[in-house]
Amino acid sequence: MSDTAETVFYVYGIAPADIETDPESRGVGDPPARVTTVRQGELAALVSEIPHDKPLGRPEDLTAHAALLDAAAAEVPVLPLRFGAVVGSEDAVAEELLEANQDDFRAALDQLDGKAEYVIRGRYVEQAILDEILGENQELAGLREAIRGKPEDATRNERIALGEKINNAVAAKRENDTKKVTDALAPFEVQLSVREPTHEEDAVQLACLADLAQQSGIEEAVGELAREWEGRVTVRLLGPLAAYDFVITERPGE
Repeated sequence: MSDTAETVFYVYGIAPADIETDPESRGVGDPPARVTTVRQGELAALVSEIPHDKPLGRPEDLTAHAALLDAAAAEVPVLPLRFGAVVGSEDAVAEELLEANQDDFRAALDQLDGKAEYVIRGRYVEQAILDEILGENQELAGLREAIRGKPEDATRNERIALGEKINNAVAAKRENDTKKVTDALAPFEVQLSVREPTHEEDAVQLACLADLAQQSGIEEAVGELAREWEGRVTVRLLGPLAAYDFVITERPGE
């Protein structure tokens, strides 16, 4: 890789120095840039050399950034950098990023050794959760029935009140269902991070940091919940992933 003013080094994350990259690996950019490593001491940075004047931010770039880190995390501990981390030269990656943070990065990698992040996502089936809430709350059911078929303008306040109460009921369901997931994961002694919902029908948004050796057990536990909630909540388990929710390195220089 050349060190020229026309290119910069995009940094995906930090890994142990003995990491090996696939010569066919590609990352951000258009066309996608080759992924290589810059090594310094016991550390390596996963990088791509890219033109300095081509902005990043396409959906394909975000996907490539995450895919590269997730693939690495399935094999070795890796500290993810936030999307968009760029350093001016290979020497700067080695000296200003890796050498300057050698002790902190090594300590963080030691904590991640043999671990990866898993994310449990659940989304309520709209009609199912609505029927459940109305079946449990006669007041809400009565209010819904009272405005059924009436003009929206004439029942605007009642509709707003009904919507707010249903949203509150969904939030209470979400809290209870998130606890069910955390209880199901308790035997694995994982580290947990509850994410904020990104959709009004989110049932669960939960990340856990777990030993890679526990993956089959986690899959089984989440699968049991998915079967229990069939028709009520759609459940997805993602992972192994880089530990975005538990340790993430800021952009170089921050």
